[in-house]
Amino acid sequence: MSVKDNPTFLSADGLVPRLPGVVFQFFRSFNGHMNFPYLEGGGSALDYIDREQLALDAGGLIEHITGNEYPKVMSAIERSARWMLPLTTRFKFPMTGTRSHWIAVSANPEPTVEGVLWTGLMMDITEQVVEEQRLRKLCDTDALTGLPNRRKLMLHLSHLASLSTRHGTPLSIMMVDIDHFKLLNDRWGHLQGDEVLKQLATEMKKLLRCEDMVARLGGEEFMVVLPLTPLQQCHKLADRLRLSVSQQDFGVGVGEVTLSIGVAEYRCGEPLMHFIERTDQALYSAKDVGRDCVCLLP
Repeated sequence: MSVKDNPTFLSADGLVPRLPGVVFQFFRSFNGHMNFPYLEGGGSALDYIDREQLALDAGGLIEHITGNEYPKVMSAIERSARWMLPLTTRFKFPMTGTRSHWIAVSANPEPTVEGVLWTGLMMDITEQVVEEQRLRKLCDTDALTGLPNRRKLMLHLSHLASLSTRHGTPLSIMMVDIDHFKLLNDRWGHLQGDEVLKQLATEMKKLLRCEDMVARLGGEEFMVVLPLTPLQQCHKLADRLRLSVSQQDFGVGVGEVTLSIGVAEYRCGEPLMHFIERTDQALYSAKDVGRDCVCLLP
């Protein structure tokens, strides 16, 4: 029996609507006019767009359906057209009444007399992107407190230090340590100790500004990164944090959880590890003078 006689094998016209994606041709003329001469396929994405309009003029609709991703998509199109390279990009596509979907685009360009014609596929990769985001969050987040971990902290601090060096703007950090945390664990148990860490993380985020990053370094030690903040202002914020924490219960009694905090301001061009070491020295000074206090290093 031939393939043509077997009803389980479909012709091209019958096959395309069953694909888990969209087959398309996209044209851009030399004067910038864009349209989709061909746009067919399966999935639900085509239910939310006007294919007849896209066949005539795609410019406005592309900007609408790609939203914040529009500059990235247009940059990918321009790069592909200029160098005749495969077009590969992805964008978030809003669908009415449901969550946004992520769409991956892969197409090959070919020059024409009037412009460039791409032939390719669009696939819904929402589940893949959700999984990527979940894994990225695992890599960047402390499992107990939900705060950024050391890895994310160092990337953020490195970026801010670069901006501080380039623009001459202030940057300060706090090194925060819970006083006598081992004794607290011994008295109340490690589960209660974990609760203290989680509650403290929540309180620090409440008490500090939205532009500040609070991260857990490990154990009972935290770091707060304060962009555009000189040393004296950082010292005031740290003392406000210390005082507020000392007046709270945390499930172990008011005044039982206190903080020692070291603060320092970034010196233009200073190696990050030296900056952190100076802040750490300030923290040890706070512990040496009796804990539940803030020390600074100019």
